[in-house]
Amino acid sequence: MEENPWKQQSTRRIYDNPWITLEEDQVINPGGGVSQYGKVLFKNYAIGIIPLDENQNTWLVGQWRYTLGEYSWEIPMGGGPKEEDKLDSAKRELKEETGLTAGKWSEFLKIHTSNSVTDEVGFVYLAEELTQGETEFEETEDLKIWRLPFREAHQLVMDGRITDSLSIAAILKLGRMLGL
Repeated sequence: MEENPWKQQSTRRIYDNPWITLEEDQVINPGGGVSQYGKVLFKNYAIGIIPLDENQNTWLVGQWRYTLGEYSWEIPMGGGPKEEDKLDSAKRELKEETGLTAGKWSEFLKIHTSNSVTDEVGFVYLAEELTQGETEFEETEDLKIWRLPFREAHQLVMDGRITDSLSIAAILKLGRMLGL
C-alpha cells in the first residue's frame, strides 16, 4: 500500500447543495510545494443498470444533459443515496426509467468517474429475467427509451455515439464477456 504523498493543510467549503459539495484544500504537493486542490464531493453513488433479456436485447435511455448542452444516450442510471442499499437504488432507477423489473441482479462494475477532481463512485448492475411494466419518471426527466440488440449498443460505444463514461465502461465490459 502506497503512502499518501499529499499533505492537507486546510479545507474550505466553497459550495454545497443536496447533490454535491465543492471544497478547496490548501496542500503540500508531492514535490514539496504549496498548492491548491479543488474537490467535488458527491452525496450519492452513481448507479447504472444494463438490462439484458434472454435474446440479448438491452435498453438505453436518451435525455438532454444540461451540463453538456447536448443529447445523450446512456444505460439507465441515477443517483443512489450512500445510506441506501445500492441494489435497492438500482432496482428503483430501472423501474423509474424503463418500467422494467428484474428477477436476477448481479453487481457488475465499480468505477471512479473522474478521480482527479471528484470522489464520485459508480456501480453498475446487470439486470436479467426482465418483466415490462410502466415507467415512473421524475419531474426532471424527459426521457426516451430505446430497446435494441446489445450488439448495437456496443457498436454505438465503438462509433463514439455513446459518450457517458459509466455507460461506456459497462457496455465494453459486457461486450467483452459476450465475445464482441
